[in-house]
Amino acid sequence: MQIYYIVFVVTLIASILLVTTQGWHGQFSMDSAVGVQKFHKTPTPRVGGVAIALGLTCAWLLSEADVRAILGPMLLAGIPAFGFGLAEDITKKVGVLPRLLATMFSGALGWYLTGVAMQNTGLPVFDWLLQFTPLAVLFTAFAVGGLANAVNIIDGFNGLATGAVSIMLGAMGLIALTVGDAPLATVCFTVAACTIGFGAINWPLGKIFLGDGGAYLLGFLVGWIAVLLPMRHSEVTAWVTLLVCAYPVLEVGFSYRRKSKRIGHHPGQPDKVHLHMLVYRRLARPSFPSSSCAMQNGMTAPFMWLLAALPALWAIPFAQNTPMLALGFGVALFTYRSVYARLTQFRWCFAPHTMQVKMPGFVTSSSASCKFD
Repeated sequence: MQIYYIVFVVTLIASILLVTTQGWHGQFSMDSAVGVQKFHKTPTPRVGGVAIALGLTCAWLLSEADVRAILGPMLLAGIPAFGFGLAEDITKKVGVLPRLLATMFSGALGWYLTGVAMQNTGLPVFDWLLQFTPLAVLFTAFAVGGLANAVNIIDGFNGLATGAVSIMLGAMGLIALTVGDAPLATVCFTVAACTIGFGAINWPLGKIFLGDGGAYLLGFLVGWIAVLLPMRHSEVTAWVTLLVCAYPVLEVGFSYRRKSKRIGHHPGQPDKVHLHMLVYRRLARPSFPSSSCAMQNGMTAPFMWLLAALPALWAIPFAQNTPMLALGFGVALFTYRSVYARLTQFRWCFAPHTMQVKMPGFVTSSSASCKFD
C-alpha cells in the first residue's frame, strides 16, 4: 500500500508545482479558452502529462521486481504516445494523424518489447486469424491506439478523463486479483493512484489539464493493460476489458459515426455535441445554477463517471462469463444511445436526424460566457 501513497503524493506535488510555476512556462504550456470544444473560461496549463510521467517513473523505481517487469516495458512503449501528445500541448501544431500513428506505434512497440499481442478475443474464428503474428500486432496497435485517442476525446471537462481512467484501472485491477495476478493488479492500482494524484488538482476547478500528452499516456496504459489481462489469463477474454472500457470506446465510435454523417464535416474535426458536452448543458449546469462556471464544468464529471462505472461493475463478477459480458456491452451501447437521444431529442429513443448537422438548442460558435445554448 505504501507505494500507492508515495505515487499519489509525488504526482500531486508535481501537479501543484506545474500550476504555481505557470508564469515561467505558460507561454508554451497554456491552453487557451478559444475553440469549439473548449468549455473553460481562462487559459490553463495543459501539461499535466508531465506530472503523470513523473509519478509513473517514481512508481517504476519503487516497485518490486515482478511489478517493474510489467510496468517498465509499458512506460517505454508509451513514450511515442506521450511525446507526440506533449509536443502538441507545447506547439499546438502536431496534427491528428501523426498523433494517432504515434499511439498505434506505441502499441506495436509494446509487442516488440514484450512479445504480447491480442490473440484472445473470445471469438474462435477471429482468434484463429490472430495466430498470424503480423495481423495480431496490427490489431493490437489499432486497438491500443484507438483507446488512447478515446481517452483524449473524453478529456473535455475537469476530472472526467482522470475519473473514468481510475474507474477502468480499478476494475481491471480487481479482476486481475480474482484470477490471482497480484503483480498486474498492483500495476493497475499504482497507475490509478498516480491518476488520482493529478485529479486532486484537476477536479473540480481545473487548475491544470491533462493535455494530449497525459491523455494519450493514460489511454495507452489502460489499453495495454486491457491487452495484457486476457493474454496472461486464458480464462479471461477481451470481452471483459472491452466492457470495462465501454464508455470511451462507445464515445469514439458514436462520435466518428456522427461526424462522418455530417455534410462538409470531417470525423477528425472537433464539435460541441459529445455526450459529456450535452450532459454539461442539460444536467450539470441546471443542477448547479448558482455555482461558478468552473464548478459547473467540474460537476459534469460525476455524471459521466457513473456511465463509466456501470459497465465496469458489470464486468467484475462476470469476468469469466463471455455471454454475460457481451450482454453487458449491449446494455451499455443501448444506454449510451438512449441517454444521447434523451439529451438531444428529449425522448428515450434514437432517430436518424440525431446525426444531422443542426440540433435544436445548440450553437456552433464559442462563447465568452458560461452559457452555451
